[in-house]
Amino acid sequence: MLEVKDFRKTYGSYVAVDGISFDVKQGEIFGLLGPNGAGKTSTLECLEGLRIPNGGSLRVAGIDPVSESRKLRDLIGVQLQSAGLPESITPDEAMKFFCAYHNVAPRIDLLERLGLLEKKNTQFYELSAGQQRRLVLALAVAHNPQVLFLDEPTAGLDVATRVELHSMMREQQTAGTTIILATHDMAEAEQMSDRVAILLKSKLVNIGTPMEITATGAGLTKISVRTQTSSLSAAEITFPAVNQYKLKDEYNIYFSTDIGETVSAIITHIDAKGDTLIDLRVERPSLEDRFLEITSSGIAQ
Repeated sequence: MLEVKDFRKTYGSYVAVDGISFDVKQGEIFGLLGPNGAGKTSTLECLEGLRIPNGGSLRVAGIDPVSESRKLRDLIGVQLQSAGLPESITPDEAMKFFCAYHNVAPRIDLLERLGLLEKKNTQFYELSAGQQRRLVLALAVAHNPQVLFLDEPTAGLDVATRVELHSMMREQQTAGTTIILATHDMAEAEQMSDRVAILLKSKLVNIGTPMEITATGAGLTKISVRTQTSSLSAAEITFPAVNQYKLKDEYNIYFSTDIGETVSAIITHIDAKGDTLIDLRVERPSLEDRFLEITSSGIAQ
């Protein structure tokens, strides 16, 4: 659905994106991650037809965003960080205008779903930041686009609205929509994305599923164990593959390089001491942990 080949974007002598390549399949939720200045927004804006690339090629649903920009607009939905709507426009007016532009019936149901129906005649500048973002999201999906671009979609939203947004994203995906998600929220990216690409200093440094990315690198798996008689708490007890240990709130916490080896040894020890296991939790390194590792090293991994 998206093809990016040797894409390059510059602003004068500044290189914002330097020869990146990736593709996105139909129906994927594809996370685009990176620190500020990594090139995410430039990549999105060129794919959306808002800026002209300085090198390489881009295709969205087989369309060139530069030469076929008008055709592209009916196929994509865009939620930008900045809404760009007139301050005096109301949600009702905005929905009718956008739907008329795309030649579809007004989606008042979306205003209701996102808690904007009571505010449909309120001017945009009077809406809260969260309400403004919800309106822009409703406008982006009203015409059932083939490709949906979301740039920090949950920034400023309360928990309930975030859940509703994620539900809408899953529904769009089920219907076949391809979603490009640019976010600084690593938990959101890990939860929602089928694959993610990490940009750093204008380069693409890693791409894969969240599990593939978190499975590599130096991240340690956290193993938290609580037993009935605290047989694990003696300071001299050691277990294989454990690099770090701490005791917190009656939990013995181990940071392991080999989950199976460590857990097996812990269970054997508990049984040998006649103790009873109350709770055992295994937490893989998160996408945020891995993201910080990659971006702090500054190299592809």
